[in-house]
Amino acid sequence: MPGWLKALLIIAIIVVLLVVGVVVGVVVWWSHNKDRVIGGIKESTTQGRDFGRNSDNQGCVDQALLRYKKDPGFTSAISTNLFTKACLDASRPTAGFCNDVPKVTEFIKSAEWRAAQCRRIDLAKDNYCPQLFQPQQEFCERGALKSAPESNSQ
Repeated sequence: MPGWLKALLIIAIIVVLLVVGVVVGVVVWWSHNKDRVIGGIKESTTQGRDFGRNSDNQGCVDQALLRYKKDPGFTSAISTNLFTKACLDASRPTAGFCNDVPKVTEFIKSAEWRAAQCRRIDLAKDNYCPQLFQPQQEFCERGALKSAPESNSQ
């Protein structure tokens, strides 16, 4: 067997072992942490919905940002997004809330808008900050779709 084939087989075996190791690791981690993760999702969503019932759209975003600033980071960004989505769905409208909010699919405008929002709240250097504004974009986009005039089908 040529040397290059032996090396290729060794590399393939190592890759397979690494993939199996990662899969086993994820399964073990999930089995030990799923209740905590699911509980956190439910808690953030419930808190967002409860807060939103007594607030307007802008109040939801402001509260979500306060929560994030107290405990910034990856998991907090996820929790904050869940809170914001539930809160916005339950909240009262804020006049002009969706003005100048680009669609999520307007990639350049979206990135610029998110970066500007992060600068406005003094989180320009936070890697997760831009993601905090995605729920607002999605909410505004859904609202625009709901309020779009229906096509005439005559």
